[in-house]
This record gives sequence, C-alpha cells and structure tokens, in this order.
Amino acid sequence: MSVIWANFLSNYLIFLEKSCIFVRKIFGCQEIRKYLCGTIEKKNKKPTIYTSIMKHNFCAGPAVLPQEVIEKSAQAVHDFAGTGISILSISHRSKEFQPVVDEAVALFREILDIPEGYSVIFLAGGASMEFCRVPFNFLNKKAAYLNTGVWAKKAMKEAKAFGEVVEVASSADANYTFIPKNFKIPADADYFHFTTNNTIYGTEIRKDLDSPVPLISDMSSDIFSRPIDVSKYNCIYGGAQKNLAPSGMAFVIVKNDALGKVERYIPTMLNYQTHIDNGSMFNTPPTFTIYSAMESLRWLKAQGGVKEMAKRAEARASKLYGEIDRNKLFVGTANAEDRSYMNICWVMAPEYAELEADFLKFAQGKGMVGIKGHRSVGGFRASCYNALPMESVDALIACMKEFEAQH
Repeated sequence: MSVIWANFLSNYLIFLEKSCIFVRKIFGCQEIRKYLCGTIEKKNKKPTIYTSIMKHNFCAGPAVLPQEVIEKSAQAVHDFAGTGISILSISHRSKEFQPVVDEAVALFREILDIPEGYSVIFLAGGASMEFCRVPFNFLNKKAAYLNTGVWAKKAMKEAKAFGEVVEVASSADANYTFIPKNFKIPADADYFHFTTNNTIYGTEIRKDLDSPVPLISDMSSDIFSRPIDVSKYNCIYGGAQKNLAPSGMAFVIVKNDALGKVERYIPTMLNYQTHIDNGSMFNTPPTFTIYSAMESLRWLKAQGGVKEMAKRAEARASKLYGEIDRNKLFVGTANAEDRSYMNICWVMAPEYAELEADFLKFAQGKGMVGIKGHRSVGGFRASCYNALPMESVDALIACMKEFEAQH
C-alpha cells in the first residue's frame, strides 16, 4: 500500500471518527488508522464509553446509575482487579472476588448503621422472590399487610399460602393515590409488612412506622435514599435495580434471632439461614451485580451517605412537583402529603388530555427517557433515584415549560 493511499485513508478515518459515532464504535477507526500508519500499540486499554446525545434517564428500573459506577463496572468487565479476566467470567470463589462481597456487606452496614445481630445477604433474582421467601421464613400463624399498591398486593397474595393474612388497610379503591392512615395492627401478628415506596402510583412512606409487632418491608425503590432505624425490622429486602445496582439481585437484611421460629420445613434455597451460613455463596451469586453494588455504595458513601441522599431527594422532588403544580397542562396524581420523592407521577390536566401523546413525543425528542407512566395509571412518571443529577430534573422542567408555551 502506497504512503499516499495510507495517508488518504488515515485522514478519511479521522473525519469519520469525529463525525460518525456509529462507525467509531463499531469499526474502531482510531485503531484502523494506527494500523494503516504502522503505529498500532499492543497494550491493554481502558474501554471508552461513547454517547450520541445527552440523555436524561428517568426509567423506573433498571434505572440511572452514577457515571463513575458505570465506568468502573465497564472496566471490570474488561479486566477485573488486574487479573486479566472479566468480572463476567471470574469465579465467585476466587480470592479476588471474595473481598468484593465482604466490602459490599461492610458498606451496607456502615451506610445504613445496621446494628449487631443482623445479616446482609445477596440473592439471585429480585424482590418478587422475597414475596414468597418472607412468609416462608417468618409467618407461623398470622401476618398483617398494608395494601398500598401492586407490589404490596402481590406480596400479600403470596403470604396467604402460609397462614392467615390480615389486610390492615388499603387505598385500592382510590387507585392507590394515598397512603392509608390510622389503621390498627393486630398485636398477635408474627409481623407487619409494608412497601415503603410505590413506583407505579407515586406514593411513599418516608418513616419507620410504629408497630406492636416486628416490621418487614420491601424497600426496593427507596433504599439508601434516607436514614432507617433497622432495629425496628425483622427483615428489609428489595431488588437492586433501582437505587443500588443493575438488575438480577435482591438484597436482604435479616435479624438473625428472628429466624428458626416457624414450624414448617423450609426448602434449602428458600431458607434465609442457608444463605447467611454460606455468606451469600451457597450457590453462584450474581457476581457482576454485586460488584456494581459495591461501586455504587462506595460512591454513595463518598457523596455523604443517606443523609445527603435524603436532602437531594427532597430537593429534586420539590422542584419537579413545584412545576407540575404550576404548569396549566399537568396535574399530579398522588395526594400531596404522600407524594413519593423517588417516583413522581402526573397526567395531563383534563382540558389538555388530548396532548398526552404529543408531550411524550416532545419530551423524548429533548432527551427525556423513561417518562411514560405505567399502563395502569397512564400519564407520566419521572423516577428520581439517588444517581439522578439535578441537571436532569432542570432539563425536564425546561421541557415542560417549553411545551406549555407552545399551547
């Protein structure tokens, strides 16, 4: 190949590299150019993450993660802990991976101030598996449940297979637009179960409830968004894919001396004690998700922990709810006192209902991702988890104001 031809191709590929992200991603123009010029370097390089346009990720889950967590996780996929092996293919029993589990557990304990006598375990799957596993381990005769949404209802359904279930209150008749108050919890119940945040309907319980019996809670979508008094609970569980890590894992915080009280046989894999005794390693755990969770917890600690996350959550929600209430085109769906900081839901005002599809298309064109509301509610939903920057909230508000000005 002549020097002139090589230089032509090199310059042409430089042009492609600057103007065409697709070509750069798929064909690696920089490496081709180096090859043509005879200067290719044979050395390990960190993967480069390319994006086309600015996106604002309001997806309900899997959801936004801190950029540095994404980059460090991507690097681990390329080369985990200097082993030359991907985190996707490293043995979960290797000496390099065990410290990941140990640090993730330690960070859970530190950030949530988990007292002695509790275990933290990581299990494959999501929170839906715990709907069954919780009553298997804790329901002996009777349990109390608060029905505040689809996930609470599904948890209650599973529990009915193990004993008497008392629904202490429900907001189903109002399409779960509020959190019931002033309900009575049976003093003879084995536990009281509630879902802290309802992703579909945009309601949230942001405090540790008082109860005559131990608490059990599904905190899938607001874990690490505020301080928690863990000592009030026999069990806290959730899916990782909203405020912690990629999908594929459930976290469970268990009070050790609350186990072993039920009279039934518990299958080995469904017994929390199995996984406590084996340090989440009874079978192959979701290694990549645990690694990403560790990186996410490192980030969270460095940002100031759950107290700082609580401040940011309130600031994001206050700003966005303020625009929803101000804007003539939109109406919030949840009662004001029960509005979620994590999942902010709204619909078009009745007189502008015909603009719903238009606004969704307009917002998507402005880089808003995942704002379409759940099919059972309609309208829109902006999920504002810990990693969502205020810049994304500001961009959404600007989008709402611009659309209003056009109508």
